[in-house]
Amino acid sequence: MIWRVEIKDKDGIFDAIGSGVARDILDLGIRSIHDVRVVQAFILEGEISGADTERIARQLLVDLVVQDFRYADKPFPNFFVKANDAHVVEVAYNPGVMDPVEASTLKGIGDLGVSGVVSVRTSRQFVLEGKLSDQELELIKDKALMNKLIQHAVKDPASTFKSVALGHAIKDKPDVKSVRILGLADKALKELSKKGQLYLNLDEMRAIQKHFVSQKREPTDVELETIAQTWSEHCNHKTFRGNIRYTVKEKGKAAKVEVIKNLLKSTIVKATYTLDKPWCVSVFHDNAGVIKFDKEYNVCFKAETHNHPSALEPFGGANTGVGGVIRDTLGTGLGAKPICNTDIFCFARPDYSFDDLPAGALHPFRVMKGVVSGVRDYGNKMGIPTVNGAICFDDHYVGNPLVFCGNIGLLPKGMDKKAVKKNDLVVVCGGRTGRDGIHGATFSSGELTHESEVVSSGAVQIGNPIEEKKVCDVLLKARDEGLYSAVTDCGAGGLSSAVGEMGAVLGARVDLDKVPLKYQGLNYTEIWISESQERMVLAVPPSKIGRMKEIFDSENVELAVIGTFPGTGRLELFFNGVQVCNLDM
Repeated sequence: MIWRVEIKDKDGIFDAIGSGVARDILDLGIRSIHDVRVVQAFILEGEISGADTERIARQLLVDLVVQDFRYADKPFPNFFVKANDAHVVEVAYNPGVMDPVEASTLKGIGDLGVSGVVSVRTSRQFVLEGKLSDQELELIKDKALMNKLIQHAVKDPASTFKSVALGHAIKDKPDVKSVRILGLADKALKELSKKGQLYLNLDEMRAIQKHFVSQKREPTDVELETIAQTWSEHCNHKTFRGNIRYTVKEKGKAAKVEVIKNLLKSTIVKATYTLDKPWCVSVFHDNAGVIKFDKEYNVCFKAETHNHPSALEPFGGANTGVGGVIRDTLGTGLGAKPICNTDIFCFARPDYSFDDLPAGALHPFRVMKGVVSGVRDYGNKMGIPTVNGAICFDDHYVGNPLVFCGNIGLLPKGMDKKAVKKNDLVVVCGGRTGRDGIHGATFSSGELTHESEVVSSGAVQIGNPIEEKKVCDVLLKARDEGLYSAVTDCGAGGLSSAVGEMGAVLGARVDLDKVPLKYQGLNYTEIWISESQERMVLAVPPSKIGRMKEIFDSENVELAVIGTFPGTGRLELFFNGVQVCNLDM
């Protein structure tokens, strides 16, 4: 049984969302829209009655003081009286895209004591009043009502009464895919890197080829992806670590070329170690830097950019940028408590001409509003304030904004060190794994073009700050009881980076079929490199896993044992009993 609940503001109540959309449409240069109203829809699927549906709506979904609602198990007419010049557009998330509202609604339904609901979907219906050409309506859909990376316009609202199958069932035994790299010429190596969204240069592809020649075998797909994540700009900071050649020109003298060898080590690292300040507790090897603060605490500080994702999906890119740096401080040492955020943004001018926009680029004003909203949303929902920052404008940022997200955490003294122990369990906790964020790390190494929103659409992650708040709270409880040996966040590169970093010395053996999934149908490579948000990875002694589960269950945070750190020095991945990866660390 599928029930649809529709909710709208009562007559005379100010429609804040509709008013905001109207301003967005005005920003597009379309001035014929004189009213926008919004209907929120919830689609509930399961063995539930109409009485159950009404109870869910009244007690959970609707503010009865200012909103009206209706529900049915079959299509009904538009909620608003349709004017002659009204256009109705319904927007929903694509199948497989995580909507945080759905998860929290399911939890709320369970708390009401209503059983039988197996899935919740949401959509929004926009009623636009005003004369529009077909071209203007399509522009409004693409630029003001949805982001086609993660959403679509519902062609027929009646289709929401149909069950949506998410992916196919996972096969019992996977077909392990090998990637041909032996014997490829340079042109073919570059093509393999581009088509596979590895974003590795020719020297790197040659190095991989040379290694597997020595192994006398082709790499599996997941082995090649693992190396690409590890060597990505985001994870390995290749520009910072690279040799920079630049030309020095002085008046009256011949130009000369100078070289900075390893930009990072010759500047920031060199200055830090030369100054050798006693208040530097931990630098250059953990998720965040740690400095002394007072008799009880050290402070850790992490900032990083989320530019490429924010260029494609401003709200989600900035939203998950904040979520990522919060997890970085949470994953520093044995876990710092995140206390405040700091952000710096650079955009092109808000009044930039639409005619001059590069193909495929969002308008700077939309990027700015989305980024600011995304940062505010994540911090507010976690109860973490943004205490300072800056916004700068320059037209060079028209194709790619600069979105610096930072977080500060408090770390109890003596908890700045962590070390994985032999035979510790590999534990993943928090959010489930889906297809969102695949190739996010390697995507950071590529150049944005007019094709990026299509080619790299899966690289944009979807944030769920409520889940991260729960993870943060429960993890600090486990820390204070000394239940784990090490922790890190599951960010760029997903499990590939998190487990890889933790097992750099001891190695890791992981059963990928034990990773909790948002939906069925993910293959072993997708599970390994997905950058789905709100996940942490822990090294837990076997004797303490029982107590860990008790604490996590008490806060309704999911935890799963997916492998061990065996001390072999190798990365071994299995899927339903079949080995799909075997690399030397």
